[in-house]
Amino acid sequence: MIANSLKLAGARNRVPRLSRIVALAGVALALAVQAHAQDAEIADGAAKPRGNTVTHWNTVAIDAFKPTQGTNPMGQSRTLAILHAAIHDALNAIDHRFKAYTPGLADAHGASVDAAVAAAAHDVLVAQVPEQAAMVDDEYARALAGIREGAAKASGISVGQASAAANMLRRRGDGSDQAAEPVYVPRSSPGDYQFTPPFNFAALPGWGRVKPFVIELREHPAQGPDRLSGAQYARDLAFVKAIGKVDSRIRTAEQSQIAQFWYEDSPLGWNRIASTAIQQLRLDNWSAARVFALVNFAMADGYIAGFEAKYHFRFWRPETAIRAAATDGNRLTEADPTWKPFQITPPVPDYPSTHTVVGWAAAEVLIGTLSDRVHFGADSLTLPGVTREFEGFSAAAEENGQSRIYAGIHFGHAVKDGRRLGRGIGRSVTEALAPAR
Repeated sequence: MIANSLKLAGARNRVPRLSRIVALAGVALALAVQAHAQDAEIADGAAKPRGNTVTHWNTVAIDAFKPTQGTNPMGQSRTLAILHAAIHDALNAIDHRFKAYTPGLADAHGASVDAAVAAAAHDVLVAQVPEQAAMVDDEYARALAGIREGAAKASGISVGQASAAANMLRRRGDGSDQAAEPVYVPRSSPGDYQFTPPFNFAALPGWGRVKPFVIELREHPAQGPDRLSGAQYARDLAFVKAIGKVDSRIRTAEQSQIAQFWYEDSPLGWNRIASTAIQQLRLDNWSAARVFALVNFAMADGYIAGFEAKYHFRFWRPETAIRAAATDGNRLTEADPTWKPFQITPPVPDYPSTHTVVGWAAAEVLIGTLSDRVHFGADSLTLPGVTREFEGFSAAAEENGQSRIYAGIHFGHAVKDGRRLGRGIGRSVTEALAPAR
């Protein structure tokens, strides 16, 4: 099994380049409606999916994070939030339908929408993902070649570039360039996070100090992990020990599929889900841009809040806890010194499950802007060829969270509290970028 790599890549205003490319979580990546659409329901075949220039550039952005280039979901979330803020603001300079995220752009009435979106996306991606600049440049050239020359095209390029510059400037000095510090040093007490195989470090211990895009961290506190001596902790440990073991006898074939399906980086999977829903609901460019911006703000802030809690509580992972259960002071737990999880444990503390936080944050934005009555199919880079069907975003988010227990990499309490934290963040973020009229 080839490990999925976490590249903590560096460039101006980006996550710093480390001396190593590290693995994060274990399989290869082979590879409303104007804000008030609360009652929209899409059944199979009810509407033909239709993309627009915003969904197109979202796909280009997702493709820019190539598995062969390494992955870093925290850095991805930041880049995608900046990208979609720039697209949203450029469009609203052309026609002011929603509140701007970064105000101050000059009015660009009559500018080419396609040129504005392409220029905003291009400039953010080239700056934030420079290793993919050639691919992005080629896509940009193709986009511009299809737009008639003239004042509208020139104005669109200008406002897109201005929006990208303004939104990247806003994030300069946000703390992401120092997220690898301070280096995490494990303590020896029971319950304290220890490095898990094959890692000898903890990733991005300073990410919780990155400036959020929308929320106030103090308004979204984490309550903390269960007491080691408690009965609930013992029940959680026994359950993940049984169902999350690499050769579990009680994990079903579908549960194994779920664990693998949701193992990919959350920003990639949830952006594809958002794009599918946007296309099914046939949103226009402005509404699509707002939904994408809010979804990506929520995920970025979910990682920040989640990492702040992770390195505050420093709680050990099931892999460590199960092997060292004889030391936890709980007579209801039993150690298994050879226990291994179904999937590789990512190199960060257990509590809370940021995978769950981010999934629920994205889902709550989609529910708040599009409703939860949307049937859709989702695919996965970590389980190619498999499509899972959902009757709403909450169903997908719930399965996404449970996947971490089936994978053997999170306690149930980390998932439960991740759900609460993510839902609160998503609901707060949904209030941003309100309609202008």
